[in-house]
Amino acid sequence: MTDAATQIKDTITANDVVLYMKGTKSMPQCGFSSRVAGVLNYMGVDFADVNVLADDGLRQGIKDFSDWPTIPQLYVKGEFVGGCDIITEMTLSGELDTLFDENGVTYDKDAANKIREANG
Repeated sequence: MTDAATQIKDTITANDVVLYMKGTKSMPQCGFSSRVAGVLNYMGVDFADVNVLADDGLRQGIKDFSDWPTIPQLYVKGEFVGGCDIITEMTLSGELDTLFDENGVTYDKDAANKIREANG
């Protein structure tokens, strides 16, 4: 395993929810990262954010690790969930709630419902 792959494996193992993104959860640096971080923040999810812009090896390493070409990338309990479009669809369909429920991830169900109401 490369250094980046080892670092990624350690991070997704040590944290229930991890978002590999451009920027940070408090200061996203691309619209797609902002959307996913915004959903997680609004829903009150405790998640680790990893800024891929701070490390070129990690930026490419996460794409290789997941075999997914774009960032952001969301991991729950060590499993790759998807990027911005998938997380958006899962949020609107309620699948993200189910995933969090099944994995014991705490989130604000009312906030999740408000997102769906606002986008329904």
